[in-house]
Amino acid sequence: MKKDLMMRNPLRQLGYGSEDILADGAFGAILARAGLGKTAFLVQIALHTMLRDRNVLHISLDDPVDKVTLWYQEVFNLMAHSRQAMPTPELWDSLLPHRFIMTFKVEGFSVPKLRERLTDLTEQGIFHPQTLIIDGLPFDSGMGALLEDLKGLCSETGLRSWFTVRTHRHEDPDPDGMPPQLGDIQDLFDIVLQLLPDGKDIHIRQLKGIAGASHDTQLRFDPATMLIKAD
Repeated sequence: MKKDLMMRNPLRQLGYGSEDILADGAFGAILARAGLGKTAFLVQIALHTMLRDRNVLHISLDDPVDKVTLWYQEVFNLMAHSRQAMPTPELWDSLLPHRFIMTFKVEGFSVPKLRERLTDLTEQGIFHPQTLIIDGLPFDSGMGALLEDLKGLCSETGLRSWFTVRTHRHEDPDPDGMPPQLGDIQDLFDIVLQLLPDGKDIHIRQLKGIAGASHDTQLRFDPATMLIKAD
C-alpha cells in the first residue's frame, strides 16, 4: 500500500523531474481564499513526503496539536480509501516518526524562537526536519522582514518550506497575475500554486514554478474528499 500511494502521487503531474518539488532551502506557497482547502492540500504534500521516509515539521499558527493530528489522520484515511485499500495501523504508525507538530500563537512567532526550538529538537536527537510546513502566517500584515530571516534560516539548514497564504475575493491580482499578498515578496518563493473554484472542483493553477511552463495544470483539488486528483 505504501508503494502504491507513493507511485500514485499526483503532485508528479506538475511536471517536475522528481518528487522533491522544492530544492533545499526553497520556499513554496499554496494560495486560496478561506475555506478552499489550503491546510488539507499541504497535509497531503506532507504525507507524501513522510511516505518517502522524509521528516516534516508542521507549524500551526491557527490550530492546536490535536486538531492538526486529526487533519493528518483524516487525509491519510481518504488517500487510502481512494486507492480502494484499508489504511493499516502498521503503515500509519510507521509514518508518525517522520512528523513533528509545533504550535505558536501568531503574535509569538519569530525566527529566533523557531531557531531555538529547532536547536532543541536537533541537538537532543529528538527530530531532524527536512521539510517545513507553516500554516496560518498572516501575509496581509507585512511579513517581508520575517520571511527574509526565515529564508536565511532555511538556507542554512536546507529546510524546504511550504506556506499557506490566504487571499481575498475582493482583491485584484497584480499586473503579473500574482495576488497582492505575495506581490512585493514573490522573489522569495520558487513555487506558487493557487486554488481556484472551478465548478464542482477546485483548479490548481501554477503562478510560479517551472520556467516556461503553462500556468494551467491538469490537477484538481476535490473539496468533497480533500484530495488532489489528476484528470
